[in-house]
Amino acid sequence: MKSGAAAALLLALWGCQGDETVRAYGGADRVWVLEAINGAPFAATATLTFPEEGQIAGSAPCNSYSGAMTVPYPWFDAGPIAATKRACPNLASEAAFFEGLDAATLSEIANDTLILSNTDGLNMLFKARD
Repeated sequence: MKSGAAAALLLALWGCQGDETVRAYGGADRVWVLEAINGAPFAATATLTFPEEGQIAGSAPCNSYSGAMTVPYPWFDAGPIAATKRACPNLASEAAFFEGLDAATLSEIANDTLILSNTDGLNMLFKARD
């Protein structure tokens, strides 16, 4: 089999698998509100949703955002994030939130709790708001 045909076959088989992201493992149809980063309460408001397969979206403390998220659960990769550019007094909190999303590599959902983490000690605790 030629490499192009083999690649097409693999893509077709992968497409038959359906959604394997955190969305399919309890992340869909919920608004996840950030409660804490690395054990410290997050005083501002930031949300995370999984509106469609392969996408994330939400509200950071100052701006709305969206991005790609296509790795299989339990992995997490927010991909490039696009955000509006409004200024507000919570820009430092917003930067911490976006830095956390960018650094997160693992996700775990248990009931109404979502944890994003990485092997360097990052821990972002979200609670579901249905």
